[in-house]
Amino acid sequence: MEHITLLLAIVIATALVFDFTNGFHDTANAMATTISTGALKPKTAVAMSAVLNLVGAFLSVEVAKTISGGIINEDGLQTEVIFAALVGAILWNLLTWLVGLPSSSSHALFGGLIGAAVMSSGWSSVNGDTVVTKVLIPAVAAPIVAGLAALLATRLTYRIGGKIRDGAQEKATAKGYRAGQIASAGLVSLAHGTNDAQKTMGIITLALVTGGVLQPDSDPPVWVIVCAGSAIALGTYLGGWRIIRTMGSGITDLKPPQGFAAQTSAATVILASSHLGFSLSTTQACSGAVMGAGLGRQGGVVRWSTVTRMFVAWGLTLPAAGLVGAGAEVLTEQGTWGVVVVAALLIVGSGAIWLVSRRKPVGHGDVAHTGGDAEPVDAATAATAAIAAVSPPLTAAQAAAQDLSATIPAPAGTTQDPARTATV
Repeated sequence: MEHITLLLAIVIATALVFDFTNGFHDTANAMATTISTGALKPKTAVAMSAVLNLVGAFLSVEVAKTISGGIINEDGLQTEVIFAALVGAILWNLLTWLVGLPSSSSHALFGGLIGAAVMSSGWSSVNGDTVVTKVLIPAVAAPIVAGLAALLATRLTYRIGGKIRDGAQEKATAKGYRAGQIASAGLVSLAHGTNDAQKTMGIITLALVTGGVLQPDSDPPVWVIVCAGSAIALGTYLGGWRIIRTMGSGITDLKPPQGFAAQTSAATVILASSHLGFSLSTTQACSGAVMGAGLGRQGGVVRWSTVTRMFVAWGLTLPAAGLVGAGAEVLTEQGTWGVVVVAALLIVGSGAIWLVSRRKPVGHGDVAHTGGDAEPVDAATAATAAIAAVSPPLTAAQAAAQDLSATIPAPAGTTQDPARTATV
């Protein structure tokens, strides 16, 4: 009994570590576009997102019930299986964070859980219908729906604002969209807490059921909700700057109207799915919305090389986390020493990834807005600057002659030959 109690405590702590990595891994979902367009400063953005993530954790438990009693059969499930699943999810989260790819923390968790459960009890331990209807279908539909909604919203926004020609009005409109971005970013943060924090609640509740602390089909206790919400909020506050950089400027260059359209579309999709109990990837919904907003603006460019890498990461998340979870389950089945080895491997692997990340650190200064909405430069000035940049430097004599011609005017009524240099 003491071993079960200790293991249960380890699983709960590991689940909160995953929740923490989920927070800084997915901060970009809410705040990348807001930071890239200059609507909020980086530190202010992540602080606001952290608070709203915490609030969102208390709004619903539908997604938590889907995970705790839907994907995996609770009967006969061992606590070690959940521990192995979390190891796979955490390592995948950290690896994708290291390379700056906005992959799905949700699918990493599901993959680890499915892989560990199959290794422990076979395929019968997985509820295939639930996985298809509430995980796989939303995984495909969420980025498409959010992308189309953002594309249409962006085109409508620019069509409405297309009649504005006055410079002062344009600046006022951009300022208004930035204010709208702040509100929509807050909505995404709230939705993220409502959806993603519940995943950890569901995992901890599942662990409590397998440990005999709770009855099957129980709702998450209040202390579980508080701990899960606090962990994801803390991770969000630290900021996943690598992924924020990728989503804010690596996929496409966004203007304030596009950022507003993308965030509003993503928040609508996430909140609707949370209400229905669909455990979709908030990362995929937000990434799809950013792509749609990029395509919605005339002349907008989507960097398909980055998008391709992102799609590959999405496709690999479930199987990769599943393989790590299955391997960890092979060790945890050996008893106490196996659990200790897995825990040691998790600590060593996480530490190694962190040390590698310190070679090229990315901080809030690397994602701050750099003034992309500067005043346009006229064609003549641009041409002059371009010619000056490629022209060979003047000799000392040419420079002296040019200075004199500039300071001493030609006599009245005469026209200086442009092919000659003025002389005294």
